Amino acid sequence: MTADDVIKAWDQADPTAIHPLRQVSEDAYWDSGKAQADMLATVIPDGAKVLDFGCGDGRVAIPMANLGYEITAVDASPNMLDRLTERDDSVTTVQADADGIAGHLGRRRMDAIYSLAVLIHHSYNDCLHIISKLRAATKLGGILVLDWPVSDSPSEADSWIGVTTWSREQQDEACAGIGLERVDGDLPWGVYRAVKAGAAK
Repeated sequence: MTADDVIKAWDQADPTAIHPLRQVSEDAYWDSGKAQADMLATVIPDGAKVLDFGCGDGRVAIPMANLGYEITAVDASPNMLDRLTERDDSVTTVQADADGIAGHLGRRRMDAIYSLAVLIHHSYNDCLHIISKLRAATKLGGILVLDWPVSDSPSEADSWIGVTTWSREQQDEACAGIGLERVDGDLPWGVYRAVKAGAAK
């Protein structure tokens, strides 16, 4: 699966198929986004400029904005962004893939970036490319929260809804090359600080 294949599949997916809680109820789906925003707020400083990469229909971006963060919601899917805007047109949206982030931000860097349920669907190479672009868009010392799972038996996703997992050694090597330092925390996702490449401990 290429990144373009994954993007196309998500763009065309029925909204009820993109998250299991949607099959429970819409309230359960949106409540889960608020719960995740509350978790992110434990590691992202108040009032930060934050980029939600792979924002989808705003399940997390909207409650993050409601918590007072200056949110830029980025997704390659125009359908997802349309759904986000229908729900809350005050959130800034940008249609872009990882390569398009720099064109939108210019020289500006974000205080924090999070990417949930995105990296897990990509190949190792595409995942590494995306993380590199996210790191480049983050201020030195800024926070990245990445859904980047580790496994004792790492493997690549074989479909657009499959899950790619990494070994701890693969992640450590990638972090050193990209400029990420792991931060201890209790979140279900990895938390990293943006550092100079080669400076990660």
